[in-house]
Amino acid sequence: MRASAAGAGSPGRGLSGRIGVPGDKSISHRALMFGALAVGTTEITGLLEGEDVLRTAAAMRALGAEVERVAPGHWRVAGRGVGGLVEPADVLDMGNSGTAARLICGLLAGHPVFAVLTGDASLRGRPMRRVTEPLSACGARFTGRAGGRLPLAVEGAADPLPLDYVLPVPSAQVKSAVLLAGLCARGITRVEEPEATRDHTENMLRHFGAVLRVEAEGHRRVIELEGQPELRAAPVVVPADPSSAAFPLVAALLVPGSRVTVAGVGLNPLRTGLFATLREMGADLVVSGARVEGGESVGDVTASFSELRGVDVPGSRAPSMIDEYPVLAVAAAFARGTTRLRGLGELRVKESDRLAATVALLAACGVAASVEGDDLVIARDGARAPGGGTVVTHMDHRIAMSALVMGLASERPVAVDDTGFIDTSFPGFVGMMNGLAGGAVIAPVDGAASPPGGVP
Repeated sequence: MRASAAGAGSPGRGLSGRIGVPGDKSISHRALMFGALAVGTTEITGLLEGEDVLRTAAAMRALGAEVERVAPGHWRVAGRGVGGLVEPADVLDMGNSGTAARLICGLLAGHPVFAVLTGDASLRGRPMRRVTEPLSACGARFTGRAGGRLPLAVEGAADPLPLDYVLPVPSAQVKSAVLLAGLCARGITRVEEPEATRDHTENMLRHFGAVLRVEAEGHRRVIELEGQPELRAAPVVVPADPSSAAFPLVAALLVPGSRVTVAGVGLNPLRTGLFATLREMGADLVVSGARVEGGESVGDVTASFSELRGVDVPGSRAPSMIDEYPVLAVAAAFARGTTRLRGLGELRVKESDRLAATVALLAACGVAASVEGDDLVIARDGARAPGGGTVVTHMDHRIAMSALVMGLASERPVAVDDTGFIDTSFPGFVGMMNGLAGGAVIAPVDGAASPPGGVP
């Protein structure tokens, strides 16, 4: 069981340095899954070794793939081929990872196996019906708790049917689950999305040899996958996760005297909505060394302290930055003017009700924000946030990291009730931030009540 630990971010010195952040979580999950479905041995470098991804590695072992850690970030997967996964002998525990749970539902749906998925208290509260309903059309059967929640029993289809599915709302997880099920089906699986979502699954399908067609009309995209391909093992280089890079970069924008470079960040255009928004807010954000690695665009991103202004962020940008809204809201708390973040309904079904948790985070730090429908509105005068509160994280790693970043730039320290869940996506976060500051600006707290006083 993961140990909980309270912590606090304290205001102080500027941040400086060049760092790497953990590998992209979305790509890490998919690299392990596609390695398990491929013929041959896939070499993966830069894999995120956070708890979420380690759960996926364990699940692939349980489904019959040989998964070996060769060195830090370097993993080797000997796959079983499309349709070759075996029935697991025990329950698959996905911990806190909604991505792993939903994508593995797609994997299992196309294989004639029985499996049970579970997770921690947070994941057991998250809805799975959004994937189980479309996957049922291929012949798979799902039995779960009310609302389709975990624990979830899955009976995969012996002869899966190809799917033709129109996403009701943009969701890379649902799209990916349908495509994974379609790998085992005869014929063409077709997915239509109303707005383009992150396309790591499509990129990786091509990388491993699948035949895939994508047609785009404005924001709308149609993906067609030819079923039952023979995927071939292919090396995967995992870029640094832009969602993880967001925290040190936003901190550098908010703390006077800061200049921080994050090396090798994934710059897939369907993942860089935060960077576009920060630039609109006046952020000094520079990309250098742009290049392509493993089929994904990457580059080094440098952020320097900036005076930010409020902006109106369109809802169409949400799919490209859905995980970054809490830390963007923190940035907006230091901007001059009104920031309106539109179309955030999806945040209500993340690790926590992330929309409500973000509003509560700001309120705990003396910043008023309002929710109008699915929009979050933050009106500020450019002054430093008061800080001084304790933030309840609801077992959500991004809320915890966002609150700690806020504490670095606020007038007074900001405490969080639990930092333990940060390791699900960003192992070493606290040590890295303290290294950038040259001292313990983020420190453990005995208990979850009061933040420490004073600057370290």
